[in-house]
Amino acid sequence: MLAADGTFAPSPAAEKYLPVLDGLTDDDHQQFYRDMVVTRTLDVEATNLQRQGQLALWPPSHGQEAAQVGSARASRPQDTIFPSYREHAVALIRGVDPLGILALYRGVTLGGWDPTDPANGNFRLYTLVLGAQALHATGYAMGTTFRGEAATGDPQTDKATMVYFGDGSTSEGDVNESMIFAASYQTPQVFFLQNNQWAISVPVERQSRTPLFQRAAGFGLDSVHVDGNDVLASYAVSRQHLENARGGHGPQFIEAETYRVGAHTTSDDPTKYRTADELDSWVARDPIARFGTWLRAQGAPDSFFGEVDAEAKDIASDARRRCLELTNPDRDQMFDFVYSDDHPLIVEQAEWLDAYEESMEGGAEQ
Repeated sequence: MLAADGTFAPSPAAEKYLPVLDGLTDDDHQQFYRDMVVTRTLDVEATNLQRQGQLALWPPSHGQEAAQVGSARASRPQDTIFPSYREHAVALIRGVDPLGILALYRGVTLGGWDPTDPANGNFRLYTLVLGAQALHATGYAMGTTFRGEAATGDPQTDKATMVYFGDGSTSEGDVNESMIFAASYQTPQVFFLQNNQWAISVPVERQSRTPLFQRAAGFGLDSVHVDGNDVLASYAVSRQHLENARGGHGPQFIEAETYRVGAHTTSDDPTKYRTADELDSWVARDPIARFGTWLRAQGAPDSFFGEVDAEAKDIASDARRRCLELTNPDRDQMFDFVYSDDHPLIVEQAEWLDAYEESMEGGAEQ
């Protein structure tokens, strides 16, 4: 929809999705921008927290904001979302408190938020096991079909499932198996691939000799390739394919081509495997700058951009303050939620930990 310089220039392939954009208002457009700026500001703050020893790990989402914001805003409240581990924008849009994400990477919670709490917008827990969430999503979507909660003809109540994953996960058996079952059971589901070009240090061209969305077509999924740095394109394509899924047209697959500007996680050094020229070429296509240029051309005043920047800084500052106030959980939590009933192995491990801590100078209190 948008060229790299922010001008509105739909490609021929985008024309069929143009009617979807007609339903958006100026307020919607400004919300897209606000979502992206808030997410990036929080992302920078979280990276700083990790560098300062306050988080154990952080997976940056810098550069992928448009793909996430467009697709998340295209979903409906009744939809269920299965993320991987860097869908920070999607989490915020669905209602998750950013403190829950920070607590997870600080290591003081087993999950971060209650996915069954309506306040969290049917947003499931982060999954650090590559590709596992695709199986979870397909199973959930199969249940939606069995319960008759999709393809009823009412888009206001019909449900869809959307699962996020990266290009590296497309080489995982879990993702491929989930597409087999999705196609077999014609699940009301959207597979949303954020192709950020690198699976840690492995470039996407080493993983596949064909465009990744064509892999999905081989399983019988309706698949499409979209500019993931264009929030309008991400929204339009996601909105249409979510409607297709809810309407009984089977599983859909979207490949959003974007770029991970930051490291894979804060334990990674991307300068070891990618060039500065490559990075610069993608920074020039920054999704926030691109959309901001378009908004200004639409008449958005400078005051709007200043207000968004101030709001984002306030949200990030508040998240930092609350993160630093987090306390360590009761140590029994690591044992209590493994099995539903007492288990001799867990009892043995708890006793070992007691003995280990008592052996230290000062005992367990130390």
